[in-house]
Amino acid sequence: MNDRSLNANGVSTAVPLPRDTAVSDFIALLKPRVMSLVVFTGLAGILVAPGEIHPVVAVIAILCIALATGASGAVNMWYERDLDARMERTKNRPLPAGRMEPETALAFGVLLAGGSIMVMALGVNYVAAAILALAIGFYVFVYTIWLKRRTPQNIVIGGAAGAFPPMIGWAAVTGDVSFGGIALFSLIFMWTPPHFWALALYKCDDYEKAGVPMLPVASGVLETKKQILLYTVLLLPVSLVPCLIGVASVAWGALAILMGVSFIALAFKVLLDKTDRAPRMMFRFSLLYLSVLFAALIFDSLIGRAFLG
Repeated sequence: MNDRSLNANGVSTAVPLPRDTAVSDFIALLKPRVMSLVVFTGLAGILVAPGEIHPVVAVIAILCIALATGASGAVNMWYERDLDARMERTKNRPLPAGRMEPETALAFGVLLAGGSIMVMALGVNYVAAAILALAIGFYVFVYTIWLKRRTPQNIVIGGAAGAFPPMIGWAAVTGDVSFGGIALFSLIFMWTPPHFWALALYKCDDYEKAGVPMLPVASGVLETKKQILLYTVLLLPVSLVPCLIGVASVAWGALAILMGVSFIALAFKVLLDKTDRAPRMMFRFSLLYLSVLFAALIFDSLIGRAFLG
């Protein structure tokens, strides 16, 4: 339904009014594609961590990680609804499309955030709940509100928010923060900049139109490509830390080297390519990279426990 109003020139324009919000709009607020990857890495943290956890407690921990991720996405969409309205890939989200009131999205996000932290504290442990709260706060206040509109380093610093889930999973089992959890955190932290900058390279016009100082907008395409190469090179030794500290096997380390070298090769291709083809390939490969390494990490852990008891 549309209401009619007059613009500055006296011309009648259509102003969208929120209709009855569909369940699909609430699901969209949760950013389900992002959630699926976050939940997967959180599950890996639970399965790789030393010690035992009751299956019901593990399910509670995963549910809390999922809800916290969705809560962060909902608050992010509430705060960035003006940016989303100016970007082609986000303009049909529930808020800029006028299918939901901003206050509804904010209340939904805050409710999920508070609920997930409370349930994690009561159903799992306080350490996991504290890290979960830190992850939500980091994404909302540090990345979304403070960094994203102000600095091209928004992804470098703010990317930490997406790196917390395996550490939360680890803490759910062990009740502490140890080198294993930090190693998994560091892997995702170093992976995040080349992953998002590859996307930013072929969505550069969108970010520029929205006024978001992503690295290609603020520093140019060539500098972004150099930074992508730098971070993929640095990612390789970081990815080997789980193997070096005994969290993963030598076989997993060999896979990490293979995937890391392939990532670096793609970064060189991005550096030399004058089209959008290589950045698109790198973005897709970056998703494959993280999925393969964490799937292999889970498999590696399950096989190790089956043989070692």
